[in-house]
Amino acid sequence: QVQLVESGGGLVQPGGSLRLSCVASGSIFAINAMGWYRQAPGEQRELVAVFTSGSNTKLADSVQGRFAISRDNAKNTVYLHMNSLKPEDTAVYYCSAQLRRSYGDYLQSYWGQGTQVTVSS
Repeated sequence: QVQLVESGGGLVQPGGSLRLSCVASGSIFAINAMGWYRQAPGEQRELVAVFTSGSNTKLADSVQGRFAISRDNAKNTVYLHMNSLKPEDTAVYYCSAQLRRSYGDYLQSYWGQGTQVTVSS
């Protein structure tokens, strides 16, 4: 029913930039939180940047000052602006949303398929 679709991943050189997009569609009444996580091979999935309830943002220490998150509420879309990319940023980036599908419904979490970001020279 609810679908999250990521786009914008690819191969970039160290120091380069990339913008990821995530569009949420389907039966959505309200999005409580939405943002980005990543997972490198053999590693745990970790938070990168998210909008929490109240429209506050939370960024991982490792990306602070380099990444930024923005959103278009009318389009249920969130963006991840990645600058000064490092090889350590290489991972599959997943979009996640915590939302209500209808008024009075409980909060549920959804995940996208992920988009590969590779930082290499």
